[in-house]
Amino acid sequence: MQSLDHQVLSQLEQWLALGARPWLCTIVSTVGSSPRPIGSLLAFNDGHTVGTLSGGCVEEDLLEKIAQGMIASDRPQRMEYGVSAEENERLGLPCGGRLGIVVQQLSEDDKRWIEKAIASMGERQLVSRTVDLDTGHTTMQSIDTFEPLRITEHLLVQSFGPKMRMLLVGAGQLAQILADLAIAMDFDVVVTDTRESAIAQWRGPDVPLIHGLPDDVILAQATDRHSLIITLTHDPRIDDMALLEALESDAWYVGALGSLRTTEQRLKRLRELGVSEQQLARLHAPVGLPIGSKTPWEIAIAIMAEITQLKRSL
Repeated sequence: MQSLDHQVLSQLEQWLALGARPWLCTIVSTVGSSPRPIGSLLAFNDGHTVGTLSGGCVEEDLLEKIAQGMIASDRPQRMEYGVSAEENERLGLPCGGRLGIVVQQLSEDDKRWIEKAIASMGERQLVSRTVDLDTGHTTMQSIDTFEPLRITEHLLVQSFGPKMRMLLVGAGQLAQILADLAIAMDFDVVVTDTRESAIAQWRGPDVPLIHGLPDDVILAQATDRHSLIITLTHDPRIDDMALLEALESDAWYVGALGSLRTTEQRLKRLRELGVSEQQLARLHAPVGLPIGSKTPWEIAIAIMAEITQLKRSL
């Protein structure tokens, strides 16, 4: 599975390889309610689009202006949508919503930075593009931490990174539902289980299903800071093995399913196994927001809600 950014950049690379001069549109600012967050991308070429800015009339208006030659082709152009109540109503933006968009027609020279961005994301590395808004010249550099998009009068700076990977330990019903939600929210999902029977009975989405010991799978699949690891088996022999490895990794999020009593017993076992208090402080357990969830769907929603809340606070 590819992230939305990866899909947009890959399509741009293909169009450029065919000699086309596609357009790249980037949301650079929002005020009030916004259908899509800052940094969202849309690629456009000869009537075809990949990605989205609003999913509605903003895109239609913007693409019509491009098609009619109303957008500068020799340099990036910044545009504002939703500057009045009338325009909000016409374009279908939420009340008070406002979008700032940078539109740029790409050329052969842009293939280099796009190729580097795609390669880096494939290697699960972070990179940053800097666009000179006066000329359109773009440079790329590797970075250590993700930075929010920045724009000044003359520069646009945007980070690109790999899709967040969610490793689910346990292939039961909850994992199937959670995988569906996570994929819909643009996560890369991998499921592992020591039980061949559980994997054979998987009825969830088409994701990698790995039979093996969880600590080995974590080492191979989910140790970087773009990873999330959640244990779901209710079997301490499996979950504890996974958590020992997960809490020593650079994974951004580590969660464990279980009641408050189960969590107390788990923490006691992990301490006895030598896990430090600093490492235990990273563990989200019981996993998910405390919304009184009982059913698998409710628990999955609570988990994704907590992850979303933490992502937005970065």
